[in-house]
Amino acid sequence: MTSGRTTTTANRYWVAGGLLAGGAVGVLLGLGLSTTPEVVGVAEPGVVVRVGHPLVRTLLDLAATLVVGLSLLPKLLGFTRPAMTEPVLRVARPAAVVAAAVWAFTALLSIVIRAYETRPDADLTMPMVVDYVQRVGAGQGLLFSAACALVYVLVGVMAVRRGESVPAELRVLISMFGLLPLPVTGHASNWKYHDYSMISMELHVLGAAAWTGGLAALVVLVAHRRGLLAEALPKFSKLATVALALVTVTGLFNGVLELALNPVISLPGSLFSTSYGLVLVGKALCAVALGLLGANIRWRLLPHIAQHRTTALVAWAAVELAVMGVAFGLAVVLSRAPVA
Repeated sequence: MTSGRTTTTANRYWVAGGLLAGGAVGVLLGLGLSTTPEVVGVAEPGVVVRVGHPLVRTLLDLAATLVVGLSLLPKLLGFTRPAMTEPVLRVARPAAVVAAAVWAFTALLSIVIRAYETRPDADLTMPMVVDYVQRVGAGQGLLFSAACALVYVLVGVMAVRRGESVPAELRVLISMFGLLPLPVTGHASNWKYHDYSMISMELHVLGAAAWTGGLAALVVLVAHRRGLLAEALPKFSKLATVALALVTVTGLFNGVLELALNPVISLPGSLFSTSYGLVLVGKALCAVALGLLGANIRWRLLPHIAQHRTTALVAWAAVELAVMGVAFGLAVVLSRAPVA
């Protein structure tokens, strides 16, 4: 029994560590593919901020994604067998609270860093941060997202104390609502297609969060419980298929739109001659890899899982989550990569 618990704990660390490490690799890879043109007369914020901010933002996105996934877990497990599901949810609820707290902290920290980026030659003060939030939509979006995360912390603490009497739907709604402002904090779209682009980006973010967060929650908390996994994984597989299609379509739409509206370099040349295009190609390669990994789990492993057989689900899912982390890191860099 002790050996089994030790193995399960180790698997959790491997999965979580792979997701976070993938995010860091994605950021560094994206920064390596992109270049930021120097502006004469404007002070540069420095390498620490240039690298530190996307790392903080990636941690924000991953924390929010985990909150979404942990909130979806009760819906995936169902409510007909509380004796089996409650031991899992007793771990998931406080984990979601911790992830939401990280989400709120990194959102506020991102505001501070971005305020400093606007005036790196001045001393960082609270009035400067307040002024940034008042003037810039990205700051307002991050502040609203942090507020939603803090509301989730309060609701999540209630769920820890009262269980599923606090509806899972409420937690899912709050977590996804907090994701909606995040696209505003990234790339500025061409004004002519701004509304379509914003809707597409929000759908992209929601789909990626449900897919990545749901997989992480299942692998970390349910993979060692064959009965629950056999019931939950088919539900998640359907959700993941929809999410994959949604993320792929919206990602292509957003990326191609940005490059197509480039007044300097036209497609397809801009794919390989601009920072935005190179990072987009990297993200597209991640999407292809994720599609193949997801197909492997659905078509090769799922039939065995349905029969409660032992599979290499944790190993394959850990690889998939690591690639997802890389995609999240690339997405953060892509949101600020120069299009021209």
